[in-house]
Amino acid sequence: MTEADPESAEIENTAAGETAEENESTEADDLPSLRITADYQFGAGAGSALFPRDEKLEIRRSSSGRPQQVHADGTRLVTYATDGRFTLGLAGGSRLANALDSPAGRVIVGDESEPFVRDGKNVFAKFVDEADGDIRAGDEVLVTHENGDLLAVGRAELDADAILDFTTGMAVKVRDGAGE
Repeated sequence: MTEADPESAEIENTAAGETAEENESTEADDLPSLRITADYQFGAGAGSALFPRDEKLEIRRSSSGRPQQVHADGTRLVTYATDGRFTLGLAGGSRLANALDSPAGRVIVGDESEPFVRDGKNVFAKFVDEADGDIRAGDEVLVTHENGDLLAVGRAELDADAILDFTTGMAVKVRDGAGE
């Protein structure tokens, strides 16, 4: 079989139990449950913001067929972890920042730490100006500047009260910084 032989490729896919139509319908079938998971994790409206109905999304799967990453225009929106929660990519964080009212899902920092966070450095509690009161340790959060710019996405290491009360320690483990 050659790579340019579409008939052989279709026979191989069919032998493996897959057809192009089945693969596409599986992706369409996954989107409602992914939207529900996003709404549960990030709040009402997050699912529609991350995975709009009118946009072509690419779902990359694990070897077992489980959704693993969701991409739009070649950019990672989210990774669907084995614990059933999403980890945000910067593009997904940007969509959430536009959809959710501040301070929902956010840790807000000022000018002093802005360049470091933008470069992907972690956020320390002493530099946090404001945080969503519903943040728990382990939650995926948006790190924004006080002017509203998205600086990074990451995982909260402390709950909201601790983030605001502590003067030492890491508040957010940054996964992706926005860069320049």
